[in-house]
Amino acid sequence: MPPKKVQAESRKAKEATTTDGPKSTLDVADEEAQSQTNDASSNVPLKRKAPESNEPSPKAPRRSARGAQTTATDPIHIAKFLLSPSSLDLCRPKDEIEDIKNRGFQLRTYASSTFSPFEELACAIILSRPISHALGLRSIRTIFNDPYSFATPRKIREAGYEGVRKALDEARTQHRQKTAEELLILANAVVDTLGDGDEEDVTLEKVRKDSAHELEKEKEILRKSIKGLGKTGLEIFARRIQAQWPEVYPYADTRTLSALNKIGLPNKVESLAKMLDENWGQLGVKDVEGDIDTQKRKALARVLERAVELDLEGNGDAARVEASSLGSS
Repeated sequence: MPPKKVQAESRKAKEATTTDGPKSTLDVADEEAQSQTNDASSNVPLKRKAPESNEPSPKAPRRSARGAQTTATDPIHIAKFLLSPSSLDLCRPKDEIEDIKNRGFQLRTYASSTFSPFEELACAIILSRPISHALGLRSIRTIFNDPYSFATPRKIREAGYEGVRKALDEARTQHRQKTAEELLILANAVVDTLGDGDEEDVTLEKVRKDSAHELEKEKEILRKSIKGLGKTGLEIFARRIQAQWPEVYPYADTRTLSALNKIGLPNKVESLAKMLDENWGQLGVKDVEGDIDTQKRKALARVLERAVELDLEGNGDAARVEASSLGSS
C-alpha cells in the first residue's frame, strides 16, 4: 500500500482531472451512455401546440350551411312548409305513419282529415285526457274508422258503453273507462241538450244560435252540457273549429302560442293571421276548399295544429331545416 502522502496526492490529482482536466475512458463511456439515453427519450412524441393554419381543426364540429340557416328561417317559408303535405310525416307519430302505409291514405286521421263539429268535440275530449300524443291520435283513428266509425251521436249511442270501450281497448290507450263514459255523455248531450233531438245532427248549430255566435258563450254552453269537457278540451276544440266557425277566428291558446314561438312563427295569433293574409299568394295553398275567407281560416287552423304536433313530436328543428330549403330552391 502506498504511503498516505502518496494516496492524498493521487486523490487530489484525480479530482482535478475530473473537474478541469481531460476525461478518463470510463468517464467518456458514461457520458456516451447518458447521451444515448437522452436521445432515446427525445424520440418519445410530446404534446405539441398545433401549428397555426387557416384550415379548420379536424376535430371541430362540422356545421352544414343548411343547418346554420334554421335559426333564421323566414317565417313565410315555415308557414308554407306547414301548409304543405310534406310536413305531415313530421307531425305524425311513427305508428300512425305505419298505419297509413298498411291501411291506405283514405284512413281518417286528426292531422289530415276534415271532422264535423261533433267529431271535433269527441277529439277534444280524447286529447284533453292525460295521455301521450301518440295514444290520443291512435284512439281517434280507431273510433272514426272501420269497423267502428263513431262519426254521429247515433253510432255512439247504439254501441253503448261496452261498444265504445271495446274500440278504446283495441286502441290500447289509457283511461279507457273514463273516456268511454265521456264519449257516451257527449253523444247524449248533443241529442238531448245541444241539438234538436236528431241523432244524425253533427253541426252543433243550436249551440251557435243559443250563444249568438259568441265564442265565450259557446264554450260555456259546451262546458255545462258535457261532463269531462274542461278548459284544455275547449281550447283544443276552439283552435280547430275556427276553420268552420268564423266567429272563433283568429284563435290560439297559450299552448299553441308557445309552439309557434319555438318554431319561429309570430307568437300572436293576430300577427300570424295577418302574415298569412298578406302573403297568401306565396304560400301555394292548393288543397283547401271554400271561398277565400274560408281558405284563410282553414290555413290558420292548419298551421296552428301542425305547429303543436311538431312540438309534441319533437320535430321542430327538422321542420325548420325543411322550410329553409324552400327559400333556397
